Amino acid sequence: MSNTTVDSVDSAKPESRAIARLEIGMIVGGLAGITFLLPHGLYWGDGGSRFIYLWRLLGEKHLSEEKYSLIGPLFSTPLWQLGLVYQSPEWWCEKYNALVFAIGLFVFYWMLRDHVSRRLLRRFLLLLTFASMFSNHLLFYWGEVFTAVMVGMGTVCLVAKRRGWTAIVLGVANAPATLPAMALLAVERILATRRLRVGLAVVAAVAVVLLEAWIRRGNPFETGYGDDRGPRTIMPFSGRPGLSYPIFFGLLSLLFSFGKGLLFFAPGLFLPVRRRIAGLPGRAGVDLTALYKMWIAFVVGLVLLYSTYWSWSGSTFYGPRYLLFASLPACLALAVRLHRRDSSILTNTITVLALGLSLWVGLNGAVFGDAPARKVCLEPTNFFVFEAPLCYYTPEFSALWVPFIDAPELTVGQQVYLLYGLCVAGYLMTPPLLALTGQLLARAWLLVNGGRRTTPSASVPAAEGRCQLVTSSACADASRRLASLSHDERFDDVER
Repeated sequence: MSNTTVDSVDSAKPESRAIARLEIGMIVGGLAGITFLLPHGLYWGDGGSRFIYLWRLLGEKHLSEEKYSLIGPLFSTPLWQLGLVYQSPEWWCEKYNALVFAIGLFVFYWMLRDHVSRRLLRRFLLLLTFASMFSNHLLFYWGEVFTAVMVGMGTVCLVAKRRGWTAIVLGVANAPATLPAMALLAVERILATRRLRVGLAVVAAVAVVLLEAWIRRGNPFETGYGDDRGPRTIMPFSGRPGLSYPIFFGLLSLLFSFGKGLLFFAPGLFLPVRRRIAGLPGRAGVDLTALYKMWIAFVVGLVLLYSTYWSWSGSTFYGPRYLLFASLPACLALAVRLHRRDSSILTNTITVLALGLSLWVGLNGAVFGDAPARKVCLEPTNFFVFEAPLCYYTPEFSALWVPFIDAPELTVGQQVYLLYGLCVAGYLMTPPLLALTGQLLARAWLLVNGGRRTTPSASVPAAEGRCQLVTSSACADASRRLASLSHDERFDDVER
């Protein structure tokens, strides 16, 4: 049976439609919970500065000359204006990143729905909502969400043969430090498409950054950062400005530290998945492998740049703040591995562990965040001095594990969202756990009964037995193919 036939038959199954509605409902419920149940921090850190810039521009007609870009905040102008009519500008703008994220999920689904398995696509969106660093970022007004979502939407549009460079340019211009990452993405596209004109997108992003600096500061080369640096602490390279951190230590910290490392906050990023993506049954029009390569190229650029930045960690924030974009390829890798399970027990065990850790990253980020870690890691005599050795490198004080040691009291909304998130986590964890348990039991049975002689009828699958009767090599090939497919691939519910 062709792939299209399998998809068409399965799309008509009532249980497939029910599963689709259930999973979409879970995503919508998660977004609603993050938006309306959880407390938000509009004025916290850089996000507060960006909102104040916007307030001064719209309310006082004053254009700030400070360092943070206004491109992302300007897109929240309709929410600010709506706040003058109902509730307040603060009430609406604190929900801005959640709205940007919701739009991003819709674009991902709409662009890929007819080219990728919809079950795979829904799992990807579920993981982004409940098992990534996005859940924490959506509670604030910081600029990383706008950049990550715009670049993500732009790359998805590119693989769907739509215009996507404008979104990428806007997202990168909102965080000029991501220009090297965009350059790597453009190089990957040039090598893949053999089109040098792709480099013009990088030129456009640089032009937008220079234009904003010129309008706001009177000089296209004035970034606003100047001699920006952190306080001098016990860390040997602290107190230096700009890109002064040794890249060796920066890479180790961004990748493997307990409090900021991608290995713990985006474990799916480290799972080998390119062959599985390339082997996915798909339709012409979208190259999911190309999308994954673009995302990885952008992440590599971010890691290389921020590993040399004096504030590589993002300071008082949940996880590696500047590397939020890494959640996209990490969740895609997890979704693909859940969709195409392996016959190896070790491989499936690693997938289950990565999934469990990712779900905790998402739930913990939404409900607890880094507030418990901040309470013990901020130097008591100076609120702005962060004890990096404690919070970055010690597992007991990592934002991931502090709630198990000293959990704060939760609001009713946080309790409700935590219970809801645990239900979604159970839904995502149960199938791979059951499959892994079945593999372990089968392996144990073989070990116990390994010395016994098995009858041909017990050792030969029914399909292979029928092939022997028919003596058809084509039937034998079909049987091996069927046995190698996971349940999701046998009944893939891509609706036309």
